[in-house]
Amino acid sequence: MSLQNKYRSVLKLSEDFDVRDGYAKEADGKLRLGGEVEYLHQKDLIWDEIKRVGGEYPGDIEADIKVSNQTIYARHTVVRGESLAKLAKDYLGDVMAYKEVFAFNSDNLEDRNMIFPGQELIIPFPKGRTANS
Repeated sequence: MSLQNKYRSVLKLSEDFDVRDGYAKEADGKLRLGGEVEYLHQKDLIWDEIKRVGGEYPGDIEADIKVSNQTIYARHTVVRGESLAKLAKDYLGDVMAYKEVFAFNSDNLEDRNMIFPGQELIIPFPKGRTANS
């Protein structure tokens, strides 16, 4: 099986994120891929998929993924049934981080218990993370 087939789900995710200047080349028993995503969250998801497919320290892939937006972790458009707590858990790994999500969006939200489908929210970086970490 070729490495591009093995990591097909990683390549698909990269396509879904519209990676700019993306490339994937097999050489010397390794898949080398790279490009630029908009948000650190997208980079994190690509790396999570690489590790899911290849293991915690895969030796058959090298990825150079850059992040263009250094100011926020992600943007999210609310869908029915979501809450700030759910978004905090999904993006930041901590339900209680809803307070940070609310504070970051306080110019657009009046009540932390009321978000509506179609609203676009900004997700702050998880504690201890920056665009370069």
